[in-house]
Amino acid sequence: MRSAEIKRSTNETVIRMTLELDGSGARDISTGIGFFDHMLTAFSVHGGFGLRLEAKGDLEVDCHHTIEDVGIVLGKAIAEAVGDKKGIARFGSCLLPMDETLAECVLDVSGRPYFVWNAPESLQLGSVGGFDCCMAEEFFRAVAMNAGLTMHLNVRYGRNAHHMIEALFKAFARALRQAVEVSGDAVLSSKGTL
Repeated sequence: MRSAEIKRSTNETVIRMTLELDGSGARDISTGIGFFDHMLTAFSVHGGFGLRLEAKGDLEVDCHHTIEDVGIVLGKAIAEAVGDKKGIARFGSCLLPMDETLAECVLDVSGRPYFVWNAPESLQLGSVGGFDCCMAEEFFRAVAMNAGLTMHLNVRYGRNAHHMIEALFKAFARALRQAVEVSGDAVLSSKGTL
């Protein structure tokens, strides 16, 4: 089973995560931020990833450190679980509707981190259930940089912040599932390595 266990401890957060790429979607998630737990649950369910996560952060300051650091840890777990990338499909994409919202994730498990974010400016304002909306971008950037993903996220349109963020988490899960599927026995690169 392709899996990783990552522990990260700083003056701001203490995080333990186990990720199973070939899991059943089983999960046990606790970050202290209800909406973030809901989003990570959606990631686990819609990607079919096993995810166990306990994060304790300085929520008395705000949600920033907890959310960004979970993104760092998830990115590192993805990189470790994928390993040498031998046989994976490498590319993944998903265009996902959620009510009035249409979100898209396109990614390459390239080993070359790059992140593109296109979303309405309104998604930089306000909060949903203790989750500052602007942290969605920071979370996905942290994942992409630490997993070595080239990732493009687009909210083509939408009004409701909850729907936009949730659609992005689900689209990311589906695109990542597609990209890490084993479809051959060689590294999918003309260079022979990623």
